[in-house]
Amino acid sequence: MNETTENSTQLPKKEADEPKQNGGARAGSGRKPFLPTDAERKQVEAMSGYGVPFEQIAALVRDGIDIDTLRKYFNLELINGKAKANAKVGQGIFQKAMAGDTTAQIWWSKTQMRWSETQKHELTGANGVPLLSNIQVTFVAPNE
Repeated sequence: MNETTENSTQLPKKEADEPKQNGGARAGSGRKPFLPTDAERKQVEAMSGYGVPFEQIAALVRDGIDIDTLRKYFNLELINGKAKANAKVGQGIFQKAMAGDTTAQIWWSKTQMRWSETQKHELTGANGVPLLSNIQVTFVAPNE
């Protein structure tokens, strides 16, 4: 093979130096990059804290954005919104428990301290005799 055949994918020197006239990205073409505003960041954080599902939050930002765009540009707000809400609710429950609210104390002990109620059920026969001792076995001879 000669050198020209081996490099057939390369343009001749004259054509390689000339700029292309069509195709490819042109200045000013395409979608503008997504840049979240401060107001949008606050809105997303608040909605995340209120428990609004991500798909619905994405639908409410501007005229609706893709869920992947929401996660890419608002990830910190999604996490912080939920964390701040959980902290505030936890603070309220803790304060109620410390003030003597029995329901809050029970809830706190079960969820935060891993306490649980247990019930033991035992089945017995009359006068507390185990059920197995009341079983009578009778053998009947076959009729011959």
